[in-house]
Amino acid sequence: MDIERFIAALEQVAPPELAEEYDAGRIGLVVEGREEIGTVCCALDATQKVVDAAARAGADMLVVHHTPLWSPVTTVRGATSRLLRTLLAAEMNLYVMHTNFDHAEGGVNDVLAARLGFTGVERMAAGLVGDCSLDAEEIARRLPGGGIRVYGEVGTIRRLAVVGGSGFDPDLILEAAGLGAEAFLSAELKHSVARASPIPCLESTHYALEAPAMEALASRMGWDYIPDPPHVVVVP
Repeated sequence: MDIERFIAALEQVAPPELAEEYDAGRIGLVVEGREEIGTVCCALDATQKVVDAAARAGADMLVVHHTPLWSPVTTVRGATSRLLRTLLAAEMNLYVMHTNFDHAEGGVNDVLAARLGFTGVERMAAGLVGDCSLDAEEIARRLPGGGIRVYGEVGTIRRLAVVGGSGFDPDLILEAAGLGAEAFLSAELKHSVARASPIPCLESTHYALEAPAMEALASRMGWDYIPDPPHVVVVP
C-alpha cells in the first residue's frame, strides 16, 4: 500500500480534527520514510527500544500514541539523534495518533471502557462515564502493570469516569460528578486537584491507561504490537 492510502486509512480510524489544539503539528506523519507500506509495527511510545525492534522487524511504518518530538528540534544530538538515525537509516515512517485517538470511536477511552466492563456510557468533553461494579483492587487487576493510587474513600464503584492520559482537570471532574460518577480514573494527579475534588480520584499511569488501546489497534489492523512497559522500582 502506498503511503497516501495508508495515511487516509489511519485518518478514518482517528480523524485529525478530533485532536486537541496543543497537538497541532505533533500528530500524523512526523518522520517520513519509504513510500510503500508493507510491514507495520505499533507501540505506545517511540522509545529507542521500540524503534530498534521495529527496525529488526523490517517495518516500513511505526504507529505510536506519543510523539518523540514534542518540543521543536533545534539541535539533533544525544537520544534524539540516536532515535532519528535509526528511523532514517531504516527508511521507516513514524506516524502519531494522540488526542485524536483518545476521542475517536474505538480509541483509548472506548478501549478502557470495554476493559472495565462499562454499560450506560456517556461521553464527556474528554473521556467517558459508565456504569460498572468495581472496587479499586479489581480496577487495578484489569489494567496492565497493576496498581493504582486512591485519593479518598471508595468501596464498590457503581459509576466511574475514565480519561486516558493526564485527565485530572477540575472542570472534567465536575462534569463527571454531574453525570453521576462516584470516582474519577486518570493519570498524573496533582495534590491540589485531589484535595479539591468532589469525588475520589484513582491515579494510574499513562502506560496502563493507553497501552491497551494501541495493542487493540494493532490486533484490529493486523499489525505487529511492540510492548515496552516502563521499569518501576519500589524502594522500601
